[in-house]
Amino acid sequence: MHSSIKRNVTVAVISSLMAFGSSSCQKDLLDPVPKTLFSDQVVFDTPARIELQMDGVYSYVKAGSFLGGRYQVYGDVRANDFLNRTSNAVTALSVWNHTVTETSQNDVINLWTSAYAAINQANVFLAGLEANSAKYVAPVFPADFAAKKVPNYQGEARFLRALCYYSLLQLYARPYADGNGSKPGLPLRLQAETNALNNDLARSSVAEVYAQIITDLDFAEQNLPLSYTAAVQGIPATTLNVTRAHRNTAIALKTRVYLSMGKYSDVIREANKIVPATAPFVAPTGVPNALNASIAAVFAPPQETSESILSFPFTAQNTPGTQNQLAYYFSPGPIGNGEYGLNTGAGSILSNPAWAATDARRTNFVTVVNSESFLKKYATGSPYTDKAPVIRYAEVMLSLAEARFRTVGANDAQALALLNAVRTRSNPAGAYAAFATPAAAVDAVLLERRIEFLGEGIRNIDIMRLNATIPGKGTVSAVAPENPLYVWPIPATELATNRAMTRN
Repeated sequence: MHSSIKRNVTVAVISSLMAFGSSSCQKDLLDPVPKTLFSDQVVFDTPARIELQMDGVYSYVKAGSFLGGRYQVYGDVRANDFLNRTSNAVTALSVWNHTVTETSQNDVINLWTSAYAAINQANVFLAGLEANSAKYVAPVFPADFAAKKVPNYQGEARFLRALCYYSLLQLYARPYADGNGSKPGLPLRLQAETNALNNDLARSSVAEVYAQIITDLDFAEQNLPLSYTAAVQGIPATTLNVTRAHRNTAIALKTRVYLSMGKYSDVIREANKIVPATAPFVAPTGVPNALNASIAAVFAPPQETSESILSFPFTAQNTPGTQNQLAYYFSPGPIGNGEYGLNTGAGSILSNPAWAATDARRTNFVTVVNSESFLKKYATGSPYTDKAPVIRYAEVMLSLAEARFRTVGANDAQALALLNAVRTRSNPAGAYAAFATPAAAVDAVLLERRIEFLGEGIRNIDIMRLNATIPGKGTVSAVAPENPLYVWPIPATELATNRAMTRN
């Protein structure tokens, strides 16, 4: 494995355990063993220490250089709804204008490194859980810890690993639609690595990586808690049900994964578990995830409505880091830095007449400053504590609608109801009456996804899964699927340390 991952693993074990530090009597000053640190031999010795290890995995996944901000930004600025304003090489300029290379440190290298560090952290945690299973007995551990809590933790770690691999596929590999998953995917690292001995690992195919993602998510669905009903480390259950994986989280991500694979019957099967056939659309079991009555409320602090299935949280003491924050990129001053304004040119979503001027998503989230338009969906300024969204119930509803239109046809009443539920939530006068063809119905869903998830990183996912052209904007040309720039290059750091790796 890459040496930078090894360093990150070491830091994670140390930093996550420092929370155990406490004051002690003066005689402890003579003790040469730091009491704020624990070796990997004892980090699974108590429930509290294991909980901190689980927190550490989440911390890696929500890194600002990954799913804590940058990934969502990259997913939107690759397309044509945003214009770069600052020409800042650090804040995704090369992603926006499609000039990334194997040596692009701020995006290509950093995101890959962060994602694989998170994957390895999940693998290290899973291996540690298994290796220390003999310890999970009374009186230190609750009687049901091994039978109940350990599978919960395994489900969380495997969910996060699946999320990481899925996210990487959307940038560094060809779409599943290109060759039915036969193209080169990613090195599929599933073992805990604590040294540099196993660097060399060939790429699995796109289909093989997706298969592992589904395997992990199936496991997660069966083993994650239905919901969080009590506080953990002082964090209330209402927050945990948004910021930690539960059963519905795994199901929701499976709908996105199957949609990306073009497996629409599987999207329908999974979505049916948490989306009723008729309104009101509220998950019948587990967390009662539902479409919130107000889109503005979904993004208003603390961003913890039942619509948010998973979002990564930040606090003043735990921020995304400099130039990783979503509000910094999209919001104008004084809240953010306005790195990207909304494109008003032809082909942009802001110029699309289907996005009504009275739509709540426009009136609440679009602002004009000195004749320039900006997205203000993320409105918390420094120290930037907006949650980074991963998946919402609205996405599951629209994914189900698209899958049903594609398989049942344009006249499917359930699909129409789902589409209109999301659309009329923000645009009451905008309900669709019917569609003449399945293609027209699907186009309406894709348009709605583009409006609904603007600034949430979904746009690149939707373009790639359809193997569609990335639209041009301003002076930046469109990128067709056959163009080498369509997917990111494999980082030079990986090519230098993994002799089995091949280039894109």
